[in-house]
Amino acid sequence: MIFGRPERGKPPVEPVTFKILVAGGFGVGKTTLVGAVSEIRPLRTEERLTEAGRPVDDLSGVPGKHTTTVAMDFGRITLREDLVLYLFGTPGQERFWFMWDELSEGALGAVVLADTRRLEDCFAAVDYFERRSIPFVVGVNCFEGAARYPTDDVRQALDLDDDVPLLLCDARDRESVKEVLIGVVRHAIAYTAAHRQTVTT
Repeated sequence: MIFGRPERGKPPVEPVTFKILVAGGFGVGKTTLVGAVSEIRPLRTEERLTEAGRPVDDLSGVPGKHTTTVAMDFGRITLREDLVLYLFGTPGQERFWFMWDELSEGALGAVVLADTRRLEDCFAAVDYFERRSIPFVVGVNCFEGAARYPTDDVRQALDLDDDVPLLLCDARDRESVKEVLIGVVRHAIAYTAAHRQTVTT
């Protein structure tokens, strides 16, 4: 490659595309993560929070949040010339969970974003992917002002299996998010290979 273009005489590479879900609780940073890393203008389906939703939208821990995803976020990132990820951010509130089944169709894997101030908010996402045998990593979004805990303590609090990667990240930072996405691709490929081996033996 020279300046990002294929070398003369070499045919262009047809990239492999994978679908990755970004899930987690309300206000954990899913829309921010997709926007931080997407090389296209992200598709967002956000609506303003209203008084009507106050009884069901728990704003504790996210007092500055004024909008919420009602369908999905969508973005794209090219990790290598031959590898492109399509990112689908899921809605966080329980009343929109019916959309998760459709969004998860054909997904290679998922990122479950967690906020240490409200770890219980990501239990549903962890349970969802475990029940459907969709490989996932947990990304602990390190918010400013939030207490920092050892990863082993967070893993224990979430009751994660030993083989589920747990990574610290900043959903606002492109390079930090890229590392999480690379982590989920690696984990998903290893998980799928191990599952195939178990089935054939």
